[in-house]
Amino acid sequence: MHRNLTLTLDEQLLRAARKAAIDRNTSVNQLVRDFLARLVRESDLQQTAMANLDELFRTSRVRVGRRTWKREDLHER
Repeated sequence: MHRNLTLTLDEQLLRAARKAAIDRNTSVNQLVRDFLARLVRESDLQQTAMANLDELFRTSRVRVGRRTWKREDLHER
């Protein structure tokens, strides 16, 4: 089921969006739908990647010890 969404846009932004839509042979509505779908997909991918990284850190045999140095020590000349 599709739902309606009302956006309030600056006139210049809407004009530029319409021009971009025409250049891509699509509509402003489709541009917005595509953008939101991509945003959600990227967020889901990022959350999955973070969960995978957490799992890797949790199950890895490598252990990182305490930090025994200071930032200033790394930059001493």
